[in-house]
Formats: sequence, structure tokens, C-alpha cells
Amino acid sequence: MEDTIAAVATAYGEGGIGIVRISGEQALPILNRIFQPMRKNRIQGNPDIRFQPEGFGTTIGEPIVNRRLTYGHVIDWETSQVLDEVLAVYMKGPYTYTAEDVVEVNCHGSIVALRKVLALILKSGARLADPGEFTKRAFLNGRLDLTQAEAVIDLIRAKSDRSFDVALSQLDGKLSQTIQEIRSKLMDQLVSLTVNIDYPDEDIEEITYESLLNNLLVINDMIVKLIDSADTGRIIKEGFKVAIVGKPNVGKSSLMNALLKENRAIVTDIPGTTRDTIVEDMTIRNIPIKLIDTAGIHYTEDQVEKIGIEKSKESFNQADLILLILDGSQALSKEDEEIIQVVGQRKAMILLNKMDLGQVIEEEALREKLPQAVFIKAAVKDGQGIREIEEQVEELVFKGQVKQSGSTFITNVRQVELLRLAKSSLEDGIQMARLGEALEFIEIDVKRGFELLGEIIGETVSESIIDEVFSRFCLGK
Repeated sequence: MEDTIAAVATAYGEGGIGIVRISGEQALPILNRIFQPMRKNRIQGNPDIRFQPEGFGTTIGEPIVNRRLTYGHVIDWETSQVLDEVLAVYMKGPYTYTAEDVVEVNCHGSIVALRKVLALILKSGARLADPGEFTKRAFLNGRLDLTQAEAVIDLIRAKSDRSFDVALSQLDGKLSQTIQEIRSKLMDQLVSLTVNIDYPDEDIEEITYESLLNNLLVINDMIVKLIDSADTGRIIKEGFKVAIVGKPNVGKSSLMNALLKENRAIVTDIPGTTRDTIVEDMTIRNIPIKLIDTAGIHYTEDQVEKIGIEKSKESFNQADLILLILDGSQALSKEDEEIIQVVGQRKAMILLNKMDLGQVIEEEALREKLPQAVFIKAAVKDGQGIREIEEQVEELVFKGQVKQSGSTFITNVRQVELLRLAKSSLEDGIQMARLGEALEFIEIDVKRGFELLGEIIGETVSESIIDEVFSRFCLGK
């Protein structure tokens, strides 16, 4: 018999409700031991009189019914002390989160109440659940596959509507279905290869290298499409890092305030106001953004400013996008030129600011120096150019991909690595098919790709990998 586990399923802290979850064969017996149902009854016209127990263990009110909330008290069976007034629900497996019998005790949202109730449950025969163990049991019991289990933690950590929608789509099984579709096509090829290798004299359709090559190329394209979605998926999940850089007093802090729609950074006419990097989380078009306002890059003897400038340069390597602000009302300075050299071929957006003062900067020469960059003319203090920045960020993130919530994106490093390995194995098979090598060699590569895809959804994954995945979960999930 597997252990019955228990943990607090809600975040610790002050709140209206806190939930203690129990899962396993002993969930209901434990509930019966610690919980005393109560009900209000009308006696002589008085609705407030309750039946009172004649002694400990007397059941008051209706018995516990599957999937029905029951009001009552949690009572320490050793001391007869009432620990909390609660609502309890018993849910019989397999139609539960873990596919086991599950009990949830809805306590008052006090750390003290939750700790006392959990301690009593553990004393009554349950053990404390490991982080992610409830979801791990859901996976092991076949209710979720591994991509769906990983989507649970992404749902919990979602930073935007878009990241929540992607995680919800994965939890609903969309990614699993795509992987299963690719594996099904690979299985068809494996069957054809095996039959032609093992039974060459039977009356079967003979496989040709041309048809095998075409089929493997189609399957490989499906894998490539998923891999190509990984950068967008990572950004949706973790956030798009945008570093605002430029020399002092070009409008970096003003831009940050405009994008955040609040006065987060100090703005003055005095150059060098920002001496350290300021990092803020926000969303643009439902894309989570990590916005980094950096110290103005310039020569200085001030030690504090030097530290801030070094941090600004570090931001170049960390950012997904560099948003370089230049004063469009002035010619490029030596400091501007040095920053442009650092930007180089990195993904960049060039904001020509203060254009309301008239354009002096030589735009064509600048475009020759930064041919890969996107250029936007703006007057940040008047709000001009902000909408264009948001549009370009959205375009850069999605790269023309479909933006509907139903799109399939890879958001997990483990999944991306397995897809790349499967692609490499399949490409080896494709190359051998082109060369007309023995079918036995091609079969090995196709089978390897099939198994690697199985690791993504958990069908061929090792126990150590399963433990690693679920160790990242919070306690009680």
C-alpha cells in the first residue's frame, strides 16, 4: 500500500481560507478520525440551537458524502480540543487530481490553524508530501503526462495572460497531442522498416528509399517547427529582457516611466541621475517584459558612476533586446559612437528621441552602421513613439508567428533539448536514406528519435528525470 500524503495546498500567510490536502487510501479514514460534522437544526422555532455531542466520537449531522462539502470541526482525538471550524470535502478516486482518494480541509487562513490541522493529520497516519508529490502521483497514475505536469508549475508561475494561456493549453494536452502525432508518424515508418527488414520475402508493400526519405523529411519539419517556437515560448514564460541604454540625459528614465505608465525612475535635466540599473517587470501586449533602465554610458572619474556603467555594459549580454536611445536633435557624439560599436549586430531597437526639437542626427549613416536594427522616431516626454515600440516588441517576440492562445509553444528547457536530440537522430537517418544505406541503420536512428520524443511526454523517461522534474514544484502541489 502506498503512503497517504498530506500538505498545505495554499500559500502560507494571512488569508480568508487555507487548504490542507490529503491523498491516498487512508484519506477518508483520517478525515473520519479528526473531523466531526455538525449541522444546525430548528428546535422549538430556534434556528441557532445545534445538536451537541454526548461524548467524543458522536456524529452530529449528515455523514460525509463523496464530493459534497461538509461543515464541522477538526478535533484532536487525544485531547478532544477543537482546532478549527472547517469545511471538508472527500473526493473518491480515480476522478481526482491525483487519481487517488483525496480530502481537502478548508480551514481559516491562519498559519497557526493550518499548522495545527496538518500536524493532527500527520499524527493520524499520513506523512508530509514531498514538493510536487501530488502532481507526481497524478503523472504516475496516468492522469497527466509529463508535459501536462510541467504545465502545472508554469500555470502557478505565469506572469502574464499570455503565459497563462500557453501553460493552460499545454495542461489541456495540446503539446502532448502534437508530440503523439509525430511519434505516430515515426511508428508508421518503424513498422515499415521492421517488416521489410525481418520479412523481406513476404507479400508486403516494399519500402522505397524515396518514400522513406519524403516521410522522414515531413516528420523532421514538424520537429523543427516546435524547436523554432522555443525562443518565443521561453520569452512568454520567463519574460523578454529589454535593456534601455544610451549616454546620459537622452531620455532613458523618461522612456522607462512612459512604458511603465508610472514615475518609477527619477527624471531631471542633470546628466547621470541614474547611477545603477533599475529592473521592473511589466507586460506589453500580454508579453511579460523585464525592463532594465541602465546608467548613462560615458567617461567619468566618479567611482559610483563607474560601477553603474559597468552594470550597464553587463546588461548588453543579458538582454534579449537592446533599446538604444539617441538624441535625434544632435549629431552623434563620441560616446554615442562607442555605444553603437558595442551594440554591433545584436538585436536592437534604435529610438531617435527629442525629434520635436528638430532632426539633426544623420539617420542614413546610422542605418548603415546598424543595418539589422529597427528605427523609431519619438518624443518620449510627449508620449510619441511609445505605441510603435510596443508594436515592434510584439513583432520581435512572435516573429510573425500566429499569436492566438491556441498556438503550441515549447517553454521548457528539457523539452527543447530532447527535441534537438530527436532532430539530430532523425537527420542522421535522413542522410543514410539519401545515401541508400542499409535499412537496419536507418531503423536505429528512427527508433532513437521515437524514444526521445517519448521522454518528452514521459513514456520512456527514467525515474531520476521524473524526480528532477517534480523537485521543482512547490510543497502541496
